[in-house]
Amino acid sequence: MIININIDYLDHDFISQEEDENKVDDSTTNQDDNELDTTSSNEKESKEEKTSKEKNPIDEAIAKEVPREEVPETEEAPVEKETPVVVEETVKAIPKEEAQEKKTSVEATASVEDTSEEKTIPIKETAEETLIEDEQVDESVTKDEPKFTFSNLIGKKIGMTQLFSKEGNVCPTTIIKAGPCPVTQIKNIKNDGYDAVQISFSDIKASKLNKPKTGHFAKSNSDPKRILKEFKVLNNNKAKIGDIVDVNQFNVGEYVSITGVSKGKGFAGHMKRHGFSGGRASHGKNSVMRKAGSVGAGTDPGKIFRGKKMAGRMGNEKVTIKNLQILNIDYKNNLIFIKGSIPGARNNYIFLTRK
Repeated sequence: MIININIDYLDHDFISQEEDENKVDDSTTNQDDNELDTTSSNEKESKEEKTSKEKNPIDEAIAKEVPREEVPETEEAPVEKETPVVVEETVKAIPKEEAQEKKTSVEATASVEDTSEEKTIPIKETAEETLIEDEQVDESVTKDEPKFTFSNLIGKKIGMTQLFSKEGNVCPTTIIKAGPCPVTQIKNIKNDGYDAVQISFSDIKASKLNKPKTGHFAKSNSDPKRILKEFKVLNNNKAKIGDIVDVNQFNVGEYVSITGVSKGKGFAGHMKRHGFSGGRASHGKNSVMRKAGSVGAGTDPGKIFRGKKMAGRMGNEKVTIKNLQILNIDYKNNLIFIKGSIPGARNNYIFLTRK
């Protein structure tokens, strides 16, 4: 029993010693941990001190500069109290200037609107009047009343076109540039045996005229012309040398006769030239379909009479077409629009005679 007690006691002592040792170890570990913590904290503090020492010059400079910036702010503080007054004055002044500018702009726009109204109102009011005036001008200015009546005129064929009537019908139309034709000579019964008026048309260079023609135009005080044509008139004609004959002598709806030289077509056979039908094509006829046939007796009279219709040169002769209607007249450009075709090619000279 004693031995057991001692063993237990010893065991207890041993355990207590081990516990003490463990406590000591724990305390040492704790001390070591504390020392590590302190060392780490010290190291951190030293690093922060180093960084702070490194940053100190900048911080000092900033600290030095900050009061310099703060000082003017404190000095400008009273100025800031005064600046609102200035700002208020400027704010008050700016609206005045803007108001003046607005007033001037409003006045300008009002004046522009007034002027636009002044311009547009009469245009709207007088639109129809201007059209009427234009029509009156076209009739009164371009269509002058001639000083004398003359039923003839020289013109030039421009070409053909087509015009449409109010009903939509198409009319083939020939355009003629007629006049102006100055009067170059007046003939009478006493000196020449008949009454006639000579007119001229189409300018020409004086260098292309011979001396008799240059003298003739100089006597009438007119420019040299290419075409000269005289037309018989009555005794009561009041034309004078130097007067102008133009399209004002004619009116729309009148009928005229036009004389000109037809187009030349060269040598043509009797069927094309005179409209012969030719010979029969059957009942024993051979090579007579386009023959002219007999042209007269052999012994008596033994000749071919003048004017016999035979093959020969076709066209290029004087032709007159009567009763051609005037569809329109351009008094400004001296143009006459004739219904239908007229003899001659483009740029040929023609003579108009009112019926």
